[in-house]
Amino acid sequence: MSGAPASPSAAAADRRLPLSVFIIAHNEVDRIGATIRAVRGLTDDLVVVDSGSTDGTQALAAALGARVIHNPWPGYGPQKRFAEEQCRHVWLLNLDADEVVPEDLGREIRALWAAGEPRRPAWRIGIAEIFPGEGRPHPLAYTLTPVRLYRKDRGRYAASPVHDRVALEPGVMPGRLRGVIHHFSVRSLGDQLDKLNRYSDQQAEDLETRGVVIPTWRVFVELPGNFLKAYLGRRHFVRGTYGFLTAMNYAISRHLRVAKHVERRRVAAARQDRVDPPDPTF
Repeated sequence: MSGAPASPSAAAADRRLPLSVFIIAHNEVDRIGATIRAVRGLTDDLVVVDSGSTDGTQALAAALGARVIHNPWPGYGPQKRFAEEQCRHVWLLNLDADEVVPEDLGREIRALWAAGEPRRPAWRIGIAEIFPGEGRPHPLAYTLTPVRLYRKDRGRYAASPVHDRVALEPGVMPGRLRGVIHHFSVRSLGDQLDKLNRYSDQQAEDLETRGVVIPTWRVFVELPGNFLKAYLGRRHFVRGTYGFLTAMNYAISRHLRVAKHVERRRVAAARQDRVDPPDPTF
């Protein structure tokens, strides 16, 4: 005897959306599993672009149903643009490998397709950090609200190697979803500082490539100024002592960005002096 047919609401909950989900990854075996499991019911096209993991990230992602594609690291924006091009659907949801879509946000995303096509071509989604020792985002935590759900014919990730931001067509007004992505960005303070240190190298290189010159006096104010920005402006203070420590890490990374930029200019000037020594006749 066959069981009762699934209810319309249950069938809708199991339906895959005309949506591709893409993730870029490198050595994320400890975090990417939760990311994939949370969204694999939403899509029949889950793409992981890996830049050369050595910890088994690729195998885990493939075992969980992702289509894994290798691409050497070209920078944040170019890697996400490459991932966009691998997606089969026009609608895209982008997640980082340390981000998780909770059930309420998943239901909200499904609801966008309840009556057909979503009414807007792009949607902002809040991203709330969850630090070690926390089970959920702090209710007063600061949230970023980037565009993460969008039609790739109405917006694409910008090509910047250090900034991953969706550039929408002129006139596109994104909507805003109420749910938030849970962002498990901090494995530990040491891991966070190591990541931020490496990122500041890329930022300094990008400034040099673009010919941007930050005045030297900024090295004296970057650390205290950005500590206040993180601790007060981004409300790290609501996390108590741990929030103080993460705000310090953020401030150090912003200081290193400028310090490395100034150092590069100093080295380049010294090199130029050796190439073009002053004329002794003057």
